[in-house]
Amino acid sequence: NCLACHKIAGGALPGNIGPALVNMKARYPDKEKLRSKIFDSTVTSPNSIMPPFGKHKILSKDELDKVVEFIYSL
Repeated sequence: NCLACHKIAGGALPGNIGPALVNMKARYPDKEKLRSKIFDSTVTSPNSIMPPFGKHKILSKDELDKVVEFIYSL
């Protein structure tokens, strides 16, 4: 539930803990860097409170791939 922490265009009741998820292709021209951030954000941001969705197997590989594709489309 990205909306728990992030603002997404058209999303109801967005959170404000994380950055707004906008212009993601411009912010992450290399999609693999976006995937790595979602997989385990503490690698590049040690104090991040974002759950390590891939590292802790919160999402399966297929689910992680789908989330990356969705976020990249924003």
